[in-house]
Amino acid sequence: MNDFKQFLLRGNVVDLAVGVVMGAAFGTVVTALVKDFITPLIAALAGTHDFTGISFTINGSVFGVGDFINALIAFILVAIAIFFFVVKPVNFLISRAHREPPPDPTTTKCPECLSEIPIGAKRCAFCTAAIPAGAK
Repeated sequence: MNDFKQFLLRGNVVDLAVGVVMGAAFGTVVTALVKDFITPLIAALAGTHDFTGISFTINGSVFGVGDFINALIAFILVAIAIFFFVVKPVNFLISRAHREPPPDPTTTKCPECLSEIPIGAKRCAFCTAAIPAGAK
């Protein structure tokens, strides 16, 4: 019984449960948005009072195009929200975490004329000033 308790209380199981519940709640909100706001806007443009009522019949079979379009719009909105509020921020954080340190510099500035010269140079190629050993 202790093993089962440890399994349930592990972080990734709890995180997954929270994610599933939040996803279901978010799906409900998006479905309501599509049904109560976006569908009437599209229905107003299409000329029908109820967008979900758009359908056609072939040989007695009813094809509910409106319901399919509602589901498609809800899917697209969920995908957009997940992309911009989950995928993009996570990719940004991962790229920042895996950023490589900048490479060691290969040039330095001449103390006399401020031109870029190789680090190992003993004289500046531009002003011929001697470069002191500690000026690198």
